[in-house]
Amino acid sequence: MTVLYKANMVRGAEWASFFAERAPHLPFRLWPDIGDPSDVRYLVAWVPPDDIATTFPNLELVFSVGAGVDQFDAAKVPLHIPLVRMLEPGIAETMVEYVTMAVLGLHRDLLHFINQQREQVWREIRITPTKRRRVGVMGLGQLGQAVLERLKAFGFPLSGWNRSLREIEGVTCYAGADALPTFLAQSDILVCLLPLTDETRGFLNADLFARLPRGAGLVNVGRGPHLVEADFLAALDSGALSGAVLDVADPEPLPEGHPFWGHPRILLTPHNASMTNPDSAVDFVLDVIARHGRGEALPGLVDRTRGY
Repeated sequence: MTVLYKANMVRGAEWASFFAERAPHLPFRLWPDIGDPSDVRYLVAWVPPDDIATTFPNLELVFSVGAGVDQFDAAKVPLHIPLVRMLEPGIAETMVEYVTMAVLGLHRDLLHFINQQREQVWREIRITPTKRRRVGVMGLGQLGQAVLERLKAFGFPLSGWNRSLREIEGVTCYAGADALPTFLAQSDILVCLLPLTDETRGFLNADLFARLPRGAGLVNVGRGPHLVEADFLAALDSGALSGAVLDVADPEPLPEGHPFWGHPRILLTPHNASMTNPDSAVDFVLDVIARHGRGEALPGLVDRTRGY
């Protein structure tokens, strides 16, 4: 009953150490050392190998090492094999840190000050109180709710938008396409934490930007294909958007000379807003394996019809 890991090999060595300590009875292998493929029962991967069904005939569970599964071709994972996304707390903790940094940076005009420093300009910018800076979060799953909980401490008026309605104390929640314009109209800083699906691809587009308050800020920690680049750059150039913090792009990494690299109103980071912590991730995987063995409901189970 082997666990096979196929992702970052440096962190994979940490996974192996934790498995040896906490589940010595469970063989653990690092790709491409798969051993006997018929022994592999559990696959932990960022991008799974091809021909999963034929290569691993006795596979019982597939785990994504990340919070999302859009990098998977779910059609290659047989329907009878549960697909589980990572819910370990390290992902939420690091995402909360990043989004808080990004929101506060946009709120306190950090991009403007960085540009002023480069130009050797000493000019103050009047501070806007947090109670007058409205923050909206799109995507109210585990990560979105954790972000909103942390942002409450700063006094921002908070709202959230989701496919289905949620109730979150201290947050005005909206759901569905009909409520989207109202939500956007009160989002001075918009945070995208949506999963990437056919419905959300290209979601951050000219129509959406036009519905935000003029001069709004954008934080995209979802996926690069959420963003329509031409519409985004036009919104920055026109002043519809005042600045953006992007942790994701399409493609990744961006090619040399791409306009995002040197744009004065974009802060770009290399898709590391959040990161799976091997220590707590191993505990999560072992818990799911145990629940699966007992026939219980699985946390993080992906709904194939929704894509998350």
